[in-house]
Amino acid sequence: MAETQYSERPRPESESEVEWHARSLEEIYETVESSKTGLDSEEASDRLERYGPNEVETDSGASPLRIFLEQYTSVLIWVLIVAAGVMAAIGETIDAGVIAGIVVFITLFGFAQDYRAEQSIQALAELSTTYAMARRDGEKTEIDATRVVPGDVIFVDSGDVIPADARLLESSNLRVDESILTGESISVTKTPETLPDDVTIAERKNVLHKDTVVERGSGIAVVVETGPETEIGQIATALEEADERDTPFQAELDRLGKIIAAAVIGVVTMIAVAELVIGDTEPVQVFMTAVAVAVSAVPEGLPAVVTLSLALGARRMAEQNALVRRLPIVEALGSVDVICTDKTGTLTEEEMTVTRLAANREIYDVTGTGYDTDGEIRHDGESVDVDRLEKLLCCGLLCNDVELGRREDRNESASKDGELAYLGDPTEISLFVAAQKAGFDHTELRKRYPRVGELEFTSERKRMTTLHETPDGGHVAYTKGAPEVVLERCTREYVDGEIVDLTEDRRAEIEARTESFAEDALRVMGFAFTPDAAETIPEDDERDLVFLGLQGMLDPPRPEVAGALEGCLNAGIGVVMITGDNATTARAVGREIGLESARILTGPELEELSEGELAEVVEDVDIFARTSPEHKTQILQTLQRKGHTVAMTGDGVNDAPAIKNADVGVAMGIRGTDVTEQASDIVLLDDNFATIRDAVRQGRRIFDNVRKFVNYFLSANGAHVLLLFSGIMSGAGLVMTPIMFLWINVITDGIPALTLGVDPEADDVMDRPPRPPGEGVITDRIMSSIGGIAVLITATLLPLFYYYNQVVGDLVVAQTMVFTAFVFMAIARIGAIRTRYGLGPFSNNRWLVGAIALTLTLQLLVLYTPLSVLFGVTPLSVGHWLQIGLVVAVFSILMAGFVALQDRYFDRY
Repeated sequence: MAETQYSERPRPESESEVEWHARSLEEIYETVESSKTGLDSEEASDRLERYGPNEVETDSGASPLRIFLEQYTSVLIWVLIVAAGVMAAIGETIDAGVIAGIVVFITLFGFAQDYRAEQSIQALAELSTTYAMARRDGEKTEIDATRVVPGDVIFVDSGDVIPADARLLESSNLRVDESILTGESISVTKTPETLPDDVTIAERKNVLHKDTVVERGSGIAVVVETGPETEIGQIATALEEADERDTPFQAELDRLGKIIAAAVIGVVTMIAVAELVIGDTEPVQVFMTAVAVAVSAVPEGLPAVVTLSLALGARRMAEQNALVRRLPIVEALGSVDVICTDKTGTLTEEEMTVTRLAANREIYDVTGTGYDTDGEIRHDGESVDVDRLEKLLCCGLLCNDVELGRREDRNESASKDGELAYLGDPTEISLFVAAQKAGFDHTELRKRYPRVGELEFTSERKRMTTLHETPDGGHVAYTKGAPEVVLERCTREYVDGEIVDLTEDRRAEIEARTESFAEDALRVMGFAFTPDAAETIPEDDERDLVFLGLQGMLDPPRPEVAGALEGCLNAGIGVVMITGDNATTARAVGREIGLESARILTGPELEELSEGELAEVVEDVDIFARTSPEHKTQILQTLQRKGHTVAMTGDGVNDAPAIKNADVGVAMGIRGTDVTEQASDIVLLDDNFATIRDAVRQGRRIFDNVRKFVNYFLSANGAHVLLLFSGIMSGAGLVMTPIMFLWINVITDGIPALTLGVDPEADDVMDRPPRPPGEGVITDRIMSSIGGIAVLITATLLPLFYYYNQVVGDLVVAQTMVFTAFVFMAIARIGAIRTRYGLGPFSNNRWLVGAIALTLTLQLLVLYTPLSVLFGVTPLSVGHWLQIGLVVAVFSILMAGFVALQDRYFDRY
């Protein structure tokens, strides 16, 4: 069907903003014009025509043609193209060919890098839904998921991907993984009860959302929204509407190109007027002079050096698990002064871990983190006899649905190549691992105590009970669940191998212990057993249980996060945790990683603030809890309006708009969705906050290096223009030919500049504050360098040129002397620039030493081989070299004094 056929979906306006979770089932049926029996085929076909296919269109990425054409958006490129055209028009085909070759190299190099980054992200697995089970014509029918329409009654089972947004009609122990939408890893229990209007998306337990995954159980639901009208569809639409924004560096390069173009036009106009009107110069010579000015003013090698430097930085970041999707964003990282980060999986392991036990009227600590079974159980710092905890741990292991298997399509607790992984709910996995740390073998234990019955966990019961046959032919029942629910069903307590009465005082002590666990941000579960159980378990008949104890678990912080966060704070970068978890858990995690917030703001509190009120407090809040993705966008925009450069992390589909609008959008590569990755600038391949810190470090290093070679290039080009202009206006003549300027710009300046891009970082790179948002690459100091060095070079080289051209009367020797001296002056300029960053003139960069040796060798080849004919130069004698050495020495001394003067009046960088 044609795409335009569905450009307008005639859904009634009253339907477009329906709070489906707050409607009764009768109202739902009436609104979608359906019933529990579903639709017939004819009606479904009509609705497919009316509403369109159940598809969410997302950005498929840039085409190769678009990537290639984007390489020609730089003003500098077009200045070179015009220069090549002029040279070709006046018959200077060699010069025109050299300039055209440079343009082709720059554009092809940029295309190759951008295309490679685009292919890398396209290679990430895409989410797709293929089939859905719906009731059509009164029968269960498997249909293409794109043909699901509002009013369809659908059936979902464990492992299914939900095909559309649907209101739940019936459920059986239904739990859904909604991390794609909410970013939270814990699955959600789904039930059909009607809910209040004001619950968040994460709390809408009676609604199934498109592209979320059924983790266990089954359900029946009626479809209420399809395609772009679903929650994920609306997010994709918002994503398409988000503006693409240039990084500050892109904007600055564009501005620089326009300035250079304007300067070229101005200088050429002045020279043309002077030579054509005042003087008596041939028009062809005026054209040659104009091209020489253009070539001298344009830093031809700058786009290539910038691209290569960013590409090398991107490659280094990829080696550190940060995949860069847009090269210019590498530089933008250096100006980030606020990082808004998720908690789950980024600051924490995203692997629930049992850390504390309560049994035998004592407290025990469990070491180790995540799903690694290395760890032990301690009491007062000493290892304990695990036999004392056998009943509690075995209860957690046997009353548990976790299995060991192979999972290749998800990363949770699995290693590469489909190795064994824990399959099941994260909370149950933590109980499973805790028992393994104590040495209990699940295979052997489940053989000894085979399960013969169970009462499943539901959100109403808040507990689970399993019945097992014992080796002697009897039965034992194990129960786990919410501590208060389990405790109220217990009349006895298990203490050091004995069953004793559970007194009211002990009951109160256990309740207090549960509260203390919760205050430490632990998720607490209670455990009990029935030693002499019947052969069957009557429904809701868990009574007269024996209380075994408590297990407290949490998602522990990643061990490297505390150091990474401290490094960010020392670098003047604010870190803001934004989580859907409760404030208590967020505060506890923040405390462990060193994020001590004076104020925590929750989502409901944020909604009560006006835009102005939020702006007043946003910089004082380090932790936002109970937030939705919409809150993320609100926080981001408020910080940006306050003048901050913000990096925003996210993984769920509805994080995508915030990531798209952030100054630096960071997606999670492991648990992130395809839509979020497409919206991002950087994808973290390990979902680790420390990787963000490392990326910022690399961004600052790269920006320093970009600043070095921009200074290096533009100071040379400023000298080119002033030297050429002064020579022409003074009547001395054309100081250097266009091909000489090209040689200096692309080869003798370009090759060393490339190696500046791999300079090591300065010692203080993470000790200085982020650069102000309005501060670009070209600072007042660099502007003074461009002007000052231009004056110094002109003052030392113009007399040399004048002497050989006017006194000696040999223009070729004069141009050769200036040409060669300029190349050697570049070495002195490199040393001065690097010294400012705490580096020796040529230390810590073997590539730079090699590049300088190469450029000097190439210069000698130009002078002493047949290439001299092409460049219009002549071999130099020993006397000539001594004079060049003297001029370069004088320049170096003057430049050293100039740099010292700069240090008095300008900042270091």
